[in-house]
Amino acid sequence: MDETIREIESTESESDKPPSTTPRPIRAWRVAVIANVKGETELPMDGPADAGAEFDRKETIQEIQSAIESDGHTTVFIPADANLPFALAHIRPDICFNLSEGIYGDAREAQIPALLELFRIPYTASRVLTNAIALDKTMTKRIWRDKGLPTAAFQEFLRGDEPLADDLEFPMFIKPASEGTGMGMDAGSIVYDEKSLRTRINWVIQNYHQPALVEEYLPGREFTVAVMGREDAARFSPRPSIYEADGFHRFPLLEVDSSSSVTPGIYGHSAKTLHTGDADVPQFICPASVKEPLASSLQDLAIKAHKAINALDVSRVDIRLDKNGVPCLMEINTLPGMTRGFSDLCVIAEADHWNYREIILEILYLGASRYGMIMPRDKTARGIPVQIPDFVPLMQNQRHSR
Repeated sequence: MDETIREIESTESESDKPPSTTPRPIRAWRVAVIANVKGETELPMDGPADAGAEFDRKETIQEIQSAIESDGHTTVFIPADANLPFALAHIRPDICFNLSEGIYGDAREAQIPALLELFRIPYTASRVLTNAIALDKTMTKRIWRDKGLPTAAFQEFLRGDEPLADDLEFPMFIKPASEGTGMGMDAGSIVYDEKSLRTRINWVIQNYHQPALVEEYLPGREFTVAVMGREDAARFSPRPSIYEADGFHRFPLLEVDSSSSVTPGIYGHSAKTLHTGDADVPQFICPASVKEPLASSLQDLAIKAHKAINALDVSRVDIRLDKNGVPCLMEINTLPGMTRGFSDLCVIAEADHWNYREIILEILYLGASRYGMIMPRDKTARGIPVQIPDFVPLMQNQRHSR
């Protein structure tokens, strides 16, 4: 096996582990945590200056492993690079905790899920097509628009010289169509005239080698809304009472106040690298002070956005108010960051009195339950049948024949 494949195995004794949660898997699993690591994953030679901004730190991966191991499982870390197919064939994990952002090419966040589908290995969070769509911000907005969900007027530019759509009005906001973590977003992203618009569009196309997405600028408050669950989530959760009748848990809202940040009015890449206490960091207010019916409207809109692209189990949806105070969908992250005390999802969950272990295990068990790896509390609960794909028994047979 290639020496770049690194394993971090559990060293905890059984006596160190807290009491087990229920519902329980029949046996302990070998869980592969798959991610791109900052400073270790090779970046594209022609990539922009902020390439790799979405990658995880090794400390985050180790904390995720510790959380999984605390419930009796073993873990192994596998880098999300070209050696992954060989590592999967060698290690044969029962399930993968997927954090991989991808490195090259179109729909790169969908590449690892597609490989896991090919190998018939279960994994967490959304599947192939959803991850491909979510990374393509223009396609996501088209789906939301066609579903009747509110989003700002927009237009995608492939060359930079296309005629401007009639429904767009200045000021406008420009960003790469397929990036995350605020990449390509700074003070120059807001433009007030066509000359600045064309200059910025061309800059995005040339630096990021992808289309530029132009949106009507939304001047109102900005929120990040965490989504957790699905229709049958309560049947497999250690804490079924947290889920409402539709199967989703309503987390408190996080408001991002960028008015005095390093990128005023913009939650851009530079702002997203700062920690609480750093100079010019945005204010992160959670729970946000939002009155009804707006609060419920934001939570319900995030769930609708999540379901519109068939996202699964967990996501993070960015919403901003327009000049009239109407919520508009901006983006969805189907692979939200998992850095303890820093990533938006973790900050939101911690404000809701979840500890880090609970966040990680909830995502793991929701994912595993989709593959029949956990028995539901009640096979007839809510009248929803258990759906077990055929590749789980096949994978287990492969393991037994080693």
